[in-house]
Amino acid sequence: MKKLLPLFGLACLLLTGCAEKNIQTATSTASQPQPVNATTRSVAYTNPVLPGDYADPSVVRVGDDYWATATSSEWAPLFPLLHSKNLVDWETVGHVFPEKSPAWAEAHFWAPEISYENGKYYIYYTAKKKGGNLCVGVASATNPKGPYTDHGPLVCQEVGSIDGFPIRDEKGDLYLIWKEDGNSRRLPTPLWGQRMNEERTGLTGEKFELFRNDPGTWEGGLVEGPALVRKNGYYYMFYAGDKCCGRECTYGVGVARAKNLRGPWEKYAKNPIMQQNDAWKCAGHGTVVSDQSGRDFFLYHAYTTGTFVYPGRQGLLDEISWNQDGWPYFKGSVPSVSSVVPYSKNAPEVLDVNDEFKGSTLAPSWQWSVTQAPPFQVRSANNGQLVLKAHPEAVGSMLGQRTKTGNYTATAALDVASLPKGTMAGLSAFGDPNNSVGIGVQDGNVVVWQVKRKQATDVARVPAPQAKTLQFKVEVQDGNKLSFSFSPDGQKWTTPGNAQPIDGSFLPPWDRGVRVGLSAKGPAGATAAFDWFKLTHSSK
Repeated sequence: MKKLLPLFGLACLLLTGCAEKNIQTATSTASQPQPVNATTRSVAYTNPVLPGDYADPSVVRVGDDYWATATSSEWAPLFPLLHSKNLVDWETVGHVFPEKSPAWAEAHFWAPEISYENGKYYIYYTAKKKGGNLCVGVASATNPKGPYTDHGPLVCQEVGSIDGFPIRDEKGDLYLIWKEDGNSRRLPTPLWGQRMNEERTGLTGEKFELFRNDPGTWEGGLVEGPALVRKNGYYYMFYAGDKCCGRECTYGVGVARAKNLRGPWEKYAKNPIMQQNDAWKCAGHGTVVSDQSGRDFFLYHAYTTGTFVYPGRQGLLDEISWNQDGWPYFKGSVPSVSSVVPYSKNAPEVLDVNDEFKGSTLAPSWQWSVTQAPPFQVRSANNGQLVLKAHPEAVGSMLGQRTKTGNYTATAALDVASLPKGTMAGLSAFGDPNNSVGIGVQDGNVVVWQVKRKQATDVARVPAPQAKTLQFKVEVQDGNKLSFSFSPDGQKWTTPGNAQPIDGSFLPPWDRGVRVGLSAKGPAGATAAFDWFKLTHSSK
């Protein structure tokens, strides 16, 4: 079965009087993709459409273009911007905050919602205020690719405010819907609404509650991730319930509806409408989009049941159906493994990376820790090199790629001759700045190392071969079995000290997947030059 190129997105029913991200969706006079009838809909895609760590996806349609974004968590650059013409094939075209965080925020860059109205794009996002709690902020741009102007936080409650979603009511008044993060303190999690000014710089009037989690039900300790649409005289809210992330996750998808935005809200008796199956676990926090021919789709995240937490929460796509009583449902009430593509023409899937650093800028798929400034420079001369600035603490500076399956091989070539004394540089798998494993060279020795909960240890250390360039390799199985080797020429590979595979099960944080890429640790001002990086994935 053909598998198709991912990269992101989907998010919203484009119906008259719908949410902000829906009602202002432009209709283009340009040629529209035509619906595919039952006899021609033979091309299939395989979930995930967004392999790798793309949690909390959001998308808006403007004419025949789809623009999407997703959670960044603690990885910069913040909030990827993606574009598609057919809902399955996506390209990263930029980031909302490409170089530095918003001035008011310091961490937890979650759950962005993209919307469009009157020639302007808005990104509502969650972040932790410097010295404070979680807030919902907003940024805007006239071009979906940016640059975006940040307008600061809209709401910051004592226990935290997350998952902002804009919507206009039947009168045309603009509201923000969000979750009060009570579960962070073992409290209920009400979903609130409040009027928002047209400049999107502040809330006005009194907030009102839509509904909250019902303990003892499938919702468990929370409801979150509200995504609203209007259809057939109702507001429909798709939402997620219970534990979102990590090995103990229990997420699911529910729906509620109301005639009036202020309620009363009725939760569907058959919730959750999306549960887990043998292929996918903990589905949730998605958004809805209607294509040009009126079909409704849901883009959301889930963990694969195979390698589970290591690639992170991946983006899945499923079509929404509606029953005779006006309630939405998914076929089988579970994520699909494969399905018919929305349109008959799609591109081949591309999972792997082969970067020789020959351009003048870094490819947008690279990421680094949000706690560090962009730690790199691209040299296009002399066949191209990536120059990584060293960092003195813990795992050093990190420049990584999303891993998209649990089985992959990464290789990189380091210019050893130019490496300063006392600097360690090489290839690593990253969980976060306190948890990483890797292989590198330092002062004439090849070292396999790990940092676990900030504690650094050498797994193996052997003399390095005399060579201007050294190649490093990490082979990963099942997400957590990491084997390292090195070679002066890429022909004969040596495992330092015959080191056994490292157990990397400690790597991923509760809300992120593993990255693999380049690292450099050393004194301020030191740099490491890499000639190329390759990443290949496999199913076994």
